Amino acid sequence: MPDDSLTRTPSVDAPRSPAPRGRAGRAQAPAAGALAVLAGLAAGHLIAALTGPDSSPALAVGSRLIDLTPTPVKEWAVATLGTWDKPVLIGGVVLATLAIGALVGWLASRRRLLIWVGPLVLTVIAAVAASTGPAAGPLAMVPAVVTGGVGTWVLWWFLGRTTIRPDEPGAPYALPRRAFLSGSAVVGASSAVALVAGQYLGTARQRPAVVTLPRPTETLAPLPSGLSVDGLAPWVTPNRDFYRVDTSLIVPSVDVGEWQLSIDGMVDRPFTLTWSELLALPMIERDVTLNCVSNEVGGPYIGGARWLGVRVRDVLARAGVQAGADQVLSRSVDGFTVSTPVQALTDARDALIAIGMNGSPLPAEHGFPARLITPGLYGYVGATKWLTQLTLTTYARQSAYWTERGWAERGPVKPSSRIDTPRSFARLQPGQVMIAGEAWAQNIGVLRAQVRIDGGPWHDAELGPDAGIQYWRQWKYAWAATSGQHNLECRVVDESGANQSEARATPFPDGSSGLQSVVVTVD
Repeated sequence: MPDDSLTRTPSVDAPRSPAPRGRAGRAQAPAAGALAVLAGLAAGHLIAALTGPDSSPALAVGSRLIDLTPTPVKEWAVATLGTWDKPVLIGGVVLATLAIGALVGWLASRRRLLIWVGPLVLTVIAAVAASTGPAAGPLAMVPAVVTGGVGTWVLWWFLGRTTIRPDEPGAPYALPRRAFLSGSAVVGASSAVALVAGQYLGTARQRPAVVTLPRPTETLAPLPSGLSVDGLAPWVTPNRDFYRVDTSLIVPSVDVGEWQLSIDGMVDRPFTLTWSELLALPMIERDVTLNCVSNEVGGPYIGGARWLGVRVRDVLARAGVQAGADQVLSRSVDGFTVSTPVQALTDARDALIAIGMNGSPLPAEHGFPARLITPGLYGYVGATKWLTQLTLTTYARQSAYWTERGWAERGPVKPSSRIDTPRSFARLQPGQVMIAGEAWAQNIGVLRAQVRIDGGPWHDAELGPDAGIQYWRQWKYAWAATSGQHNLECRVVDESGANQSEARATPFPDGSSGLQSVVVTVD
């Protein structure tokens, strides 16, 4: 007779074999914590696309980190990472949160209370970050709450249904391998869908409305062609290539139908402009070069464009600036503030409330629907993007975002120049080599651009077309290159006859100075 013990149905009272434990449990718990965080962040990002993209937990925490970061660290990030500083920051926040989630998962497999406490702590952090943002709305905390709820549920699904042996608390039981893998796949796929959907919806909200620019009452003649030298930056910077340096992790989305610009503070007649009312005001064109104060000598954070807008001084005259007001505190829709001297907005330099850039409406990343353009000042004190408020006040009474962090109050652009070509460490052939770049001396004007080779005498370069004292000038110099290693330098001489300063200074607190030096080798 065959032994039927192999096919006999076990008694219902027979003890079940314990689930796998030991290494499998220890490996699953951190993974479960990371998956819970991923699912929570993805769900919060999707909800934020509906309630306000800047309240997405990772973005909200990242924005508060920017506010809390010391100025030297910010300068290092801009100088080292350039336009990648924001993606790196967001990626760092996500990776750090995933690591914390993994730690919470590992601890929760030993202390079940942490299944609830761990996500709660992360939820509170995200909620505080979102609700304390300068432009936080009434629904700012909703994505954080959703993030916490989803994360807690996922963590409980992985860890809350297993048991820990009383006689061996250090060895948590694990889900069956198949259940863990299938659950991980579902959570991962759902998170990916939520992230993609949230990003799509958020990006769709950021697309500016199609607007038609009014015809200017004061037009400028078309700019002539700039110098043609390989490697030389365009004289007019295309919108897509124009530098962007700001604190916004996500580009604000502004509905022109709801947009308003308020003028208040120390004025006799405060008032508010709607978009249609702004368009009805006299518009002028001006060619202006913008500079970022974070730009190192020879750096890329500078560009020239033709701007269309309303004179700020006309708007302020309508409001009636009261005696004693020496500052305009401007505010963007995301709460960012800039302090600008009243004098710079009311003198003959024609500071603008700009709505157009190189013949097109402002791109979203450059301030749509309206921004300040203040010739001769670095952007941090004169180029507020996504403009929504102009408050007349005093420097003694109020300060702005960057001045609160130690940057200079006034921020006039320092005369400077740069070499675009040849690049540092280039290897060249003997003979004629074209050295070319740009020079600027805003509010003064460029008299000459000069080049020096190996510390020798200064040589005048050929200047490109002139678009006025607020716009940069291209220049080029034909150098008879000889074999060896050479040091190339450039400088600007302004219309007053003053030479560009050779004193080296870092961007903080009022802009860099010194001469750019390019080392090349001629074979």
